[in-house]
Amino acid sequence: MRRVLAIVVAALALAACKVDTTIDVAVKADGSGTITLTAVADADVVAQAPGLAEDLRFDDAVAAGWVLTPPAATAAGGLQVVLTHDFTTVAEASALLTSINGSGGPLHDVVLSRVVTSDEITTTLAGTLRVDGGLDAFADPDVLAAIGGSPYADNIAAANLRPTDAVTVAFTAHLPGKVVTTASGVEPTLTWSVPLDQSAADLSASSVIAQGQPSSSWGTISKVALIALVAWCVIAFGFIAFVAKARRARARRRAPLPR
Repeated sequence: MRRVLAIVVAALALAACKVDTTIDVAVKADGSGTITLTAVADADVVAQAPGLAEDLRFDDAVAAGWVLTPPAATAAGGLQVVLTHDFTTVAEASALLTSINGSGGPLHDVVLSRVVTSDEITTTLAGTLRVDGGLDAFADPDVLAAIGGSPYADNIAAANLRPTDAVTVAFTAHLPGKVVTTASGVEPTLTWSVPLDQSAADLSASSVIAQGQPSSSWGTISKVALIALVAWCVIAFGFIAFVAKARRARARRRAPLPR
C-alpha cells in the first residue's frame, strides 16, 4: 500500500495534480478470489514528476507474492500502476488487506468472513475506513522518522491544498450471491470512498448464496429431462395397452366357435 500511495504524497505537493487509488476485493462462492490495487496519477503529476515511473519500486511487493503490472501510460497522459494478489480463503484475504495497510493506512480492522451451512453460504465484510494522521498515513514510517515530519508539508501548506483536492481512495467489494445487509441498510453497489478528513466510513456488508442452487441452464435441462421422462412413460403405457388389447383380440379370433 505504501508503495502505491507514495505518488499520492507527490500529487499533494504539486498544485492541480490528482491521484485516484482503488482497493478492489473480489470474492468467489468458494471463498477464493483476488485483491487488486490500482493507482492512477493524472497527466499533471507525470508532467511535473517525469521520472516517477522509474522511481517507483515494487520489489518487496513482488517478493510477497503480488503480481505487478508495470507503470504504464494512460490514454489521458497519466500513469497507472496495478498490483494483484490471489487468495484461496477469506482468512487469507483479511491477512493480505492487513499487510498492505500497515499501521497507518485507511483500512481499520477490515475482515472478511464466511459461514457455510447446508442451506446457504454467507460472506461478510466488516471494518472501518479512516485516515489518521493526515499526510503521515501516506508515507513510510521509516521515511517519517528519518526526515522528522511529513514530506512536502511546507509545499502543501504554501499551496493551500487539502488532501481531498488531490486524492481519492476508494474501496470496492464483490461478494458472491445476493447482498442482503449493508451499513446503510439498503442493497448498494459495494463501493466506499475513504474519508480524508479523519471521519470514518462503516465498511459493512454481507451476501448470501443458496447451497446447491442450480444454474439457469441446468434448471432448464432438468425440466426438459422431466418432460421427456413423462412423455416416454405415457408412450410406453400406451404401447403396453395397445399390445395387451391386440393380444386379447387375437385370442378371441382363435377361440373355437360354440356348437
